Amino acid sequence: MKRNKRDRQQLLVETIKETPFITDEELAEKFSVSVQTIRLDRLELSIPELRERIKNVAKQSLEDEVKALPIEEVIGEIIDMELDNSAISIFEVQQEHVFKRNGIARGHHLFAQANSLAVALINDELALTAKANIHFTRSVKLGERIIAKAKVSHIDSITGRTTVEVNSYVNTELVFKGEFDMYRAKK
Repeated sequence: MKRNKRDRQQLLVETIKETPFITDEELAEKFSVSVQTIRLDRLELSIPELRERIKNVAKQSLEDEVKALPIEEVIGEIIDMELDNSAISIFEVQQEHVFKRNGIARGHHLFAQANSLAVALINDELALTAKANIHFTRSVKLGERIIAKAKVSHIDSITGRTTVEVNSYVNTELVFKGEFDMYRAKK
């Protein structure tokens, strides 16, 4: 069902507010219009493109929060973070991240995204990965967007060792899961 421009733009604003990391392509499909129509609507409504929305959210909330490593050393862009609790990052698979012959992302990029997110999540000046148990559940291809979600599952009150579980998704499909045993400076 085609909506008129005013209704579509109102729904566009609501949709982006609920899911700020939705792509123009996904919006075009949702509203049964062209990608160009979505881009024109965004321009008219002064809604920045996806990459800018991600950067704005990250800059607003994270610059002073991450302690264990500089924010620019995190692989992918952190979009949400609550130290010693949970975090989310997004990583766009580009040409330099894939094998040339088949367009499949190299595994170390998925690992690096998950591991650096686990390190950044630790509320301490020093955080190191002591052990990792990882599992790749499907190949990731050029152009796909990986959303990594990290959650602290346990903090040992004596040693301070922290267990962080990271699940990475393309859309809603699990592509990587890992359990990271993190060392931190004793308090």
